[in-house]
Amino acid sequence: MSLKKNNDPNRIFAAPVSKTVQTSTLAMAMTFMDFEKPLEALYEQLEKLKEVGEKGELDVSAMTRELETKIQSKREEIYYNLTGWQKVQLSRHPERPYTLYYLTTICQKFIELHGDRCMGDDHAIVGGLADIDGQTVVVIGHQKGVNTKMRQYRNFGMANPEGYRKALRLMKMAERFGFPVVTLIDTPGAYPGIEAEQRGQAEAIARNLFEMAQLKVPILCYIIGEGASGGALGIGLGDRVFMLEYTWYSVISPESCSSILWHSWDFKEQAADALKLDAENMLSFGLIDGIVKEPLGGGHNAPEEMAETLKQHIKAELAKLTGQDPEERIVTRINKYSKMGHYRRIS
Repeated sequence: MSLKKNNDPNRIFAAPVSKTVQTSTLAMAMTFMDFEKPLEALYEQLEKLKEVGEKGELDVSAMTRELETKIQSKREEIYYNLTGWQKVQLSRHPERPYTLYYLTTICQKFIELHGDRCMGDDHAIVGGLADIDGQTVVVIGHQKGVNTKMRQYRNFGMANPEGYRKALRLMKMAERFGFPVVTLIDTPGAYPGIEAEQRGQAEAIARNLFEMAQLKVPILCYIIGEGASGGALGIGLGDRVFMLEYTWYSVISPESCSSILWHSWDFKEQAADALKLDAENMLSFGLIDGIVKEPLGGGHNAPEEMAETLKQHIKAELAKLTGQDPEERIVTRINKYSKMGHYRRIS
């Protein structure tokens, strides 16, 4: 698969764009969000039209092509004008690729490592040694689960302190052997239960931030879904931080923000717009280093294509960071975060 070179001044890495519409079989299996209802109606028409054609009652090829063109046009219209809340919805799409999908698709070999050597093994965070086209890396990421049973097993991607301590153990192992670290972030937040607080949730996240700032090996961070609060930051401090196009990154979710400000979840759409949590805003604020373009309609519409794009992006960024002096890398990383944010001194 050939990929376009990243010559964009805003550092937006483009995925290959497919001009074809999903096949009828896939269309029937698609899950449509609220704002995709016009697409759902068009797909239903397409299905009925193809059924007529399959029965041989009428030549519907011309009408089918016309309807497929209409679907493509409507898809572009919808996805080129998404609101912040709609991007939040896409980041939570149930068919969106999660960390383990990327690991099994991108990596020639992946060996998962378990446990924090203190409390236990947190299933909300997975990590281990991976081979990406001959490059050994340590990959760490949130895993939400692909069905109800697995989501419960993975605690919906909300990590406990042992998850962050497991991640730190793997990062220190990577430093010992000189392996780069790649993190894949997709969490609605760190687990807020009382037992997590009793085991030192805040300390575990703070320790990770302290250690990641000083880690001698390259760190690449990718937000592949939700990037909420300290749950994301616990594995999100790196030399380069990127967001996939339809993801979000914020100190608080729109629902929680709405609950605090308006005492109701009914204003979550306004909250999403006010938080400016999407990738374009994060890039303009200087809080991330670039955007990884998704296939039209989101990564769940073309997961293999999305995985290949992410793989090539990881390889390209690692090539830029690998030859840098470790001490210089640490200074650059600390300076990067020290410059974030804007303030005005009032005398």
